[in-house]
Amino acid sequence: MKGLFIHGAEDMRLDDVAVPAPGEGEVLLRVRYVGICGSDLHYYFHGKNGENLVREPFAPGHEFSATVESDPSGEWARGTPVTVHPARYGRPVAGLDDRPHLWPGGDYLGSAADFPHRQGAAAEYVVVGKPMLRRLPDGLSLRDAALAEPLGVALHALTVAGEHPGDQVLVLGAGPVGLLTVAALAARGVGHVAVGDVQEAALDRARALGAHETFLIGRDDVPAAEYPVVFECSGAPASLTQAVTSAARAGVVVQVGMLADAAIGVNLAPLVSKELQLRGTFRFSTEIDEAVEMLAAHPAIAGVVTHVLPAADAVEAFATATDSAASGKVLIEF
Repeated sequence: MKGLFIHGAEDMRLDDVAVPAPGEGEVLLRVRYVGICGSDLHYYFHGKNGENLVREPFAPGHEFSATVESDPSGEWARGTPVTVHPARYGRPVAGLDDRPHLWPGGDYLGSAADFPHRQGAAAEYVVVGKPMLRRLPDGLSLRDAALAEPLGVALHALTVAGEHPGDQVLVLGAGPVGLLTVAALAARGVGHVAVGDVQEAALDRARALGAHETFLIGRDDVPAAEYPVVFECSGAPASLTQAVTSAARAGVVVQVGMLADAAIGVNLAPLVSKELQLRGTFRFSTEIDEAVEMLAAHPAIAGVVTHVLPAADAVEAFATATDSAASGKVLIEF
């Protein structure tokens, strides 16, 4: 079979490898679409994601859809369309019963955190455990289902924000996760969703997904002390400063974008004077199940996808995914 492997910084090849065989409790999947995530971009362009260094040929990909190729137990019929929860949870921790994604010792498809690496889904075939499978409902295409994982990330951010995000929300950063956060808020009926980004094209995509108001950062003034909930989705220090500035008194700022693993310059003074809560959010627990249902019920969310390229053009696909002016979510088709 063909598999996409990163061998080092800007060294990615479509290699011939053996088709894996499913063991007990596992199924073999025929991969159809794989989404390119920010972590995948770091692995390719830098040979590492944060502290996670690529130390062997490494297949990226944790956002994907597939069909069942074979299940030795006979439980899953060949051809069944699915998406996959990429996590295998670690050791339970007291007090974190409802947050298994934070338990230590787990892993995630397409992660070089451990060695040997947890290989991802960027290949024609992949083996996963049956508990990771999510059957697609009728009407949800394999293309659109590749958005289930990143939409799950967005929905978990809403979970972290609280039971109800209120009727006035600000999203800073309109990349793929920011756009999916906008789409999730709109699908849940939030009355006013404002979005800020440095790219006009990204704001156009946000409006198409349900944003009621947009701000071009650097040109427009973003209101201060206005929004009970702010989602920071870019990971840029200046954007976090803006999030703290724009949050209403006693408001909540949810940090969705991955921050650099380094000292960064951020003005957090209003955090104290406004009694704000700054909350981190990481991956998701069960929200992928709601994501599948939401994608089926709101097909317009699939507008996040701007490009679909074949696996043979993976290098071009990764380059396209870095251009936020030109692209939203980029998929690779196998």
